[in-house]
Parts: sequence; C-alpha cells; structure tokens
Amino acid sequence: MNSANGESLMPFKYLRDMKKYMKKYNKETQDDRVKRTAARRKALREGLVKKGDGKEIDHKVPLSKGGGNTEANTRVVSRKTNRKKYNK
Repeated sequence: MNSANGESLMPFKYLRDMKKYMKKYNKETQDDRVKRTAARRKALREGLVKKGDGKEIDHKVPLSKGGGNTEANTRVVSRKTNRKKYNK
C-alpha cells in the first residue's frame, strides 16, 4: 500500500472521499463539461457572448437528457434564467 519513500499511493484519506470525487468527476460528467465548454467557445467566436457579461449558453434539451450542441438546441440567456431552469 505504501510506496518506497513511505508515502501513501492513495491520495484520499477515506474511501468516502474517493467515492465522492469519482462521482463528481466521472466520465459522463467530463463529457458534458466538454460539450458545454465547446458551446460557450462557439458563442464567443460568433460574438453572441463576451467574457464576464453574465450570459450563459442554455441547452433547450439538457446535455444530461440527450440534447446536443446544435444551433437549434442552444440559446443565450442570463445566468439567473439558466439557473432557474436547471435540468428541466
């Protein structure tokens, strides 16, 4: 369990911490994050949003429910509106 220099190979003190980390950063979550970032970059290039303007890219059909990054499925909304909608 320990390496040659006496340090633990597991970066988590407790198993529950590792499970929490894995749940937060699992493959599906990473894939959705990549898609959200790509949508934001596309909107920046098109001039729809600017850095720090308080606007977000909303997916009409959420990525978690099978929606995509097509132009028909994305729109620019305020942060408050996007947070209110969440995952509906």
